[in-house]
Amino acid sequence: VRLVESGGGSVQAGGSLGLSCVASGVTLSKDDNFGWYRQAPGKQREFVSIVAWPMGNEYYANFVNGRFSISRDIAENAVFLQMNSLEPEDTAVYYCNIRKSVDGTMHWGQGTQVTVSS
Repeated sequence: VRLVESGGGSVQAGGSLGLSCVASGVTLSKDDNFGWYRQAPGKQREFVSIVAWPMGNEYYANFVNGRFSISRDIAENAVFLQMNSLEPEDTAVYYCNIRKSVDGTMHWGQGTQVTVSS
């Protein structure tokens, strides 16, 4: 299983960034989740957003507060995260994640850095 993220970078507060993740070597099945977590320096990794397979139900952490939007491309086995109104507190390494419902296995990407300056 390979998850490859792209799209991180640096932006000023109030700006926007889009993240992409393409998965290979895995077949997404019913009740699997595909989405994003993040880890800020000195903090634990935390949930950001997921989309549930196959119906596409979206879930967001409370701190997102309408600023982020997750989407997917089923044919490409890809998930995207559009982040708007970014705040310095959003600075973190963002990790793509697949959770397999059959056994709870979690697959992770290598992470992509998002830096928001004030």
